[in-house]
Amino acid sequence: MTRTIVASATREIIIGFDQPFCVIGERINPTGRKKLAAEMIAGNFETVIRDALEQAACGATMLDVNAGVTSVNPNETEPGLLVQTLEIVQGLVDLPLSIDSSVTAAIEAALKVAKGRPLVNSVTGEEEKLEAILPLVKKYNVPVVAISNDETGISMDPDVRFAVAKKIVQRCADFGIPAHDVVVDPLVMPIGALGDAGRQVFALLRRLREELKVNTTCGLSNISFGLPHRHGINAAFIPMVIGAGMTSAIMNPVRPQEMEAVRGANVLNGTDENCTNWIRTYKDYKPAEGGQAVAAPTQVNAPGDGAGNGGRRRGGREARMGRG
Repeated sequence: MTRTIVASATREIIIGFDQPFCVIGERINPTGRKKLAAEMIAGNFETVIRDALEQAACGATMLDVNAGVTSVNPNETEPGLLVQTLEIVQGLVDLPLSIDSSVTAAIEAALKVAKGRPLVNSVTGEEEKLEAILPLVKKYNVPVVAISNDETGISMDPDVRFAVAKKIVQRCADFGIPAHDVVVDPLVMPIGALGDAGRQVFALLRRLREELKVNTTCGLSNISFGLPHRHGINAAFIPMVIGAGMTSAIMNPVRPQEMEAVRGANVLNGTDENCTNWIRTYKDYKPAEGGQAVAAPTQVNAPGDGAGNGGRRRGGREARMGRG
């Protein structure tokens, strides 16, 4: 059974088909958040601190950390800022971290100070990126997110995206990186623009699980881009991708509707043993008057018990996908 191990200094998490769904908190990311970007540039990390603590309290299994505040000279500005942000976050929470950057120097700088076994987010099928990132992945013995696009961009053909993923897994093997340390992002397209985006990703996930036997992830909210009431679409999408074989997602754990979908899917998928996490989280849940649901409690995880895993996107992502 494929198992990807990530860890902080004190907690180990397993991403796998027989494990609870891994929720990678997305909020420590200045992309599209001008106020946060300005704060980070000015050395103000109050929002970063708040986002780290809130995501951990709401049930995130891991936290994604991105410091891509500007596209101007990122090779100069991003390494130091990413290191500073990473050190703050890992000093606050005991969750494993995902190092999110499209700047190779920033990834390397962050790997030097990261505690435990972080996830590198990410590498694409572009040969230049493979040659730059994979030696670091091998050197630091860490897992990596493999995004299914290459020099030709993002293909609308899911067979092409599968071929790119297969190429990345093979190139990882060339560097001595096992398939269980490759977490493939098959690229979720907006359903509002591509009507069969859902069916595409479900089919891709099954192939990735059965043929390549790799764990998978995605930028979850991509599916609902441009639609009203996005959280409703996201919440419906979650159990469907889990059923198709997805094992993690970069998402917002602060949204109760989406986290409820994750926890419910874990119960039905048999990865929340004896419904323990569900009962702990919702034992005091009561519907409000008029049939309106009461929001789930904020503090839901016991130590070592994320929304999804028993413990023992998107700035860099958008750049890597050719969007900015």
